[in-house]
Amino acid sequence: MGRLLIAHGAGAGQDSTFMQRLRESLATVGVQTLAFEFDYLQTMRREGRRRPPPRVDRLVDELSLWCDSVSHCDLPPPWLGGKSMGGRVASMLAAQASHRASVRGLVLCGYPFHPPGKPERLRLAHWPSLACPTLAVQGTRDPFGTREQVVGYALPEVARLHWLEDGDHDWQPRRASGRDQAALIVEASEAIAAFMRDHS
Repeated sequence: MGRLLIAHGAGAGQDSTFMQRLRESLATVGVQTLAFEFDYLQTMRREGRRRPPPRVDRLVDELSLWCDSVSHCDLPPPWLGGKSMGGRVASMLAAQASHRASVRGLVLCGYPFHPPGKPERLRLAHWPSLACPTLAVQGTRDPFGTREQVVGYALPEVARLHWLEDGDHDWQPRRASGRDQAALIVEASEAIAAFMRDHS
């Protein structure tokens, strides 16, 4: 099926409840995840204080090094993905002409299509350059891109969307929905595994 090199979001690392549950759920459906943390977050841990992530282009360069470190000539290139900012960084790397052949596909969890409350500031300029299979798994209530907003976007042919009913940015549904975050993570994992199998 392939290996998935997965990045975290801007404010929480691989030890967040969401990332841990996602990796565990992906493992149960046969997806091998390779987790890492960007340098700014490692520094934040060492210093014991919060700090914002650096410019996104620096994170793209850093992800490129991680991608090189897990790539081997006798194995297919890895899939790339991430939560929110991590997914944006992965997609920007995959869109670069120099990396299109070294990315097998993309898995974007809660993609930040725009900042909350600012739907006019779309983060899609690089999407027309995506050439690999791309799956975005999105909660229908995600303030970074609701279903009502995203269905109006002109996305490339390679992109597919899987909607998690009533989920927010962390795939947390409202109690009235009768579902919980764990159920949405399981649904997402199954959709990711199926997408990766279909494009293996």
